[in-house]
Amino acid sequence: MTDYVRIADAIDFIARRVDSQPTLNEIAAHLHLSPFHFQRLFCRWAGVTPKRFLQVLTLERAKQLLSESRPLLEVSDSLGLSSASRLYDHFVHLEAVTPGEFKMRGRGLTIEYAVHDTPFGKAFIAITSKGICNFSFLDGAETDEHLTGLHKKWPNAMVHENRQQTLAVIRAMFCGKMKLDRPIPISLHVSGTNFQISVWKALLQIAPATVASYSQVATAIGHPSSAKAVGLAVGANPVAFLIPCHRVIQQSGKLGGYHWGETRKQAIHAWESARYELPEP
Repeated sequence: MTDYVRIADAIDFIARRVDSQPTLNEIAAHLHLSPFHFQRLFCRWAGVTPKRFLQVLTLERAKQLLSESRPLLEVSDSLGLSSASRLYDHFVHLEAVTPGEFKMRGRGLTIEYAVHDTPFGKAFIAITSKGICNFSFLDGAETDEHLTGLHKKWPNAMVHENRQQTLAVIRAMFCGKMKLDRPIPISLHVSGTNFQISVWKALLQIAPATVASYSQVATAIGHPSSAKAVGLAVGANPVAFLIPCHRVIQQSGKLGGYHWGETRKQAIHAWESARYELPEP
């Protein structure tokens, strides 16, 4: 059993018992580990104690984050389709596939892909010369499905495996405790409707360890009554983690669903909180 599977099991156990505040001994016993071993494993993986993680999951904390979040309207002027947006831990430039590129169906385009381990389990990544075009977490043997999807979307492209090239990108995404004053440049090369692209660019404005609601995102892109459509665009996000759809939660403060699993969404929140919030008292 990998560390991610163990920690995912612990996270699921904690999440289902947040109201009863399970103790370290109870969580460790569920995993058949000693409290000492479990505490070390959890802290090494998440950079935060199980006790702090319980705080991350509380509904009250989520509501507080929503109430304190900087209105996305403050940055809505920067959401043009050709603009670059700064993410706190990366300079992430999102470039939309042009109509001409889409019409060519990938002719002259080379797509390199691979499957790599990440702190949140295995993931499929595909890149072009312009940036990441797909990043998806895997829960089983979905690699063939993603390859089929690439070939279907870009039938004229050259698609081949390149573990070395894609590993460099993975390391840039998950390089430990990132410093805000030394961002790592990363580019995205994605295909979507104008509405989807505007939603994905808005998500890039949500800082790590903070959240926004679907209605806040809808307001930011100038469609305040389109929260449901925003939800669909969030669900269609082709680049997990970097386009941070995990930072969008329900207005009530509940995390809500996640394309790659609610347990993984909780794990990412804990991971980001450990890196961007103040240390525990």
